[in-house]
Amino acid sequence: MTSPIAATTKSPQAPTLAVIKDEAKQGHVGHVTVPTASTKVTISASGQSAAQAASQEATETPAQSAQEAHSGDRQAQRLVAQQAATQALLNAVKS
Repeated sequence: MTSPIAATTKSPQAPTLAVIKDEAKQGHVGHVTVPTASTKVTISASGQSAAQAASQEATETPAQSAQEAHSGDRQAQRLVAQQAATQALLNAVKS
């Protein structure tokens, strides 16, 4: 199985404290070049579809969740149960 995220370049090494101290002794104080990291991230199609599914689940209405739960969707069933527990707790606090 491949990972949906893959780095394509390696970051260059940053100067160590010893190198910085040596440059300071040689009179190169204030002129330390720190390399910048360049990383390219690629998201696979399965990673993109998972992100789209998560986004869709987040914007789903309670009525849609109830309909999916009734159809056997386990995630929707857990969400509906959580919503019912939250509502029961709010009702208990109001009483």
